[in-house]
Amino acid sequence: MTGRAARTLAQAKINLSLRVLDKEPDGFHSIETVFLRLDLGDEVRLHIRDKARTVRCEAMHDQPQERNLAYRAASLYAEETGWPGGFEIEIKKEIPIGGGLGGGSADAAAVLRILNTLAPNPLPDDVLLVLAARLGSDVPFLASDFVMALGWGRGEKLLELPPLPPRDVQLFFPPFGINTGDAYALLDASRTDWPHGVPDLTAEMFGDWESAAKVSVNDFEAVVRSRWPAIDSLLARGERYGLFYRMSGSGSTVFKVPGINTRLVEGNPNLPPLQVPEGTKVIVTRTAESVVPVELLD
Repeated sequence: MTGRAARTLAQAKINLSLRVLDKEPDGFHSIETVFLRLDLGDEVRLHIRDKARTVRCEAMHDQPQERNLAYRAASLYAEETGWPGGFEIEIKKEIPIGGGLGGGSADAAAVLRILNTLAPNPLPDDVLLVLAARLGSDVPFLASDFVMALGWGRGEKLLELPPLPPRDVQLFFPPFGINTGDAYALLDASRTDWPHGVPDLTAEMFGDWESAAKVSVNDFEAVVRSRWPAIDSLLARGERYGLFYRMSGSGSTVFKVPGINTRLVEGNPNLPPLQVPEGTKVIVTRTAESVVPVELLD
């Protein structure tokens, strides 16, 4: 007999590197990125129901549930497999919304993992990831059992990497989010030539923290920094003092990995105090050592 309820932690992610390549024939951009999970996450619970379909998330109470990515994930799973007839999803948010940390994608991935654990006829892992790719570019990685991975295409092509040793991470979340579509539009408007879809990142580049910091890039930073001074001030500090600051995804979160340098900086080693931009929330978490499993509740 299959279970009727389960829960898991929908872990956030950061992009240690993110390149936006040329457009595909359908108008979508291909990307090249390195995903890394965090300990920070949303608690997601799902109960199987006979017919009713609901999602409860206090942080997103004004949004129609049909637009919620977790709801869409459950509906897609039911549409493709014929099961379940109904569901009730409860999400307790800890991941900032619109911060480039994969919060909505993590919730959707958690729902897919929970349903596949409860299902009388679970999908093979590769089929589940194909389903995840229909929901967004971060969802396949977050639905996988990878802690760290290279991603290509729209994020559906994944190569598992040995996870870097766990470290503390500081997340700086300004009092605004950045819509992913808007960020791509800014990038489109700024470029006359697009990089061809030839991957440049390799597993060896991300074999240790020091190497990862030196090769890390994020193509969105070039168009975001001039429009959002709070983001620019944090990234400028990293550049000036050789510290590992990077924007995650299309923003607006900037992360710092303390104790890791991008380069040697000559001069006074005593840094001036960090001036956190007004209204910016600081979250301290760690990079993950494992993917949190699905836990059956009954």
